[in-house]
Amino acid sequence: MARVFTLEEAQALMPEVKRMTLPAFDLAMSLAEDLETAEAAGLDEEAQALRERVQALVESWAEGIRELGADVKGLWLVDFDSGDGYWCWAHPEEALDHWHSYDGGFRSRVPADQRPVPVEP
Repeated sequence: MARVFTLEEAQALMPEVKRMTLPAFDLAMSLAEDLETAEAAGLDEEAQALRERVQALVESWAEGIRELGADVKGLWLVDFDSGDGYWCWAHPEEALDHWHSYDGGFRSRVPADQRPVPVEP
């Protein structure tokens, strides 16, 4: 069963999430620039190697995030299960302060303090 987080528990993990995300993001952006250059120059083997490096970097980042008990819902997008939806953070946001329902997804996020009150069964 997936771990359920209070907002405070999820927020307490944010320094680690950010510590893992910022260098991975910066390296991915640098590799993406190199990839664009290699593709423009027709350097197919170099471009393929760069694609593989980016893929491995993103997979490693995602695995680290999952080890914290969070879900990776997209590139640089981290969700913590709240029991009725997700506390949602996307790089480069400063704080974890959004929530969305299980069905709603990122586009339906609301500020955490506007989260609907969960209905008890």
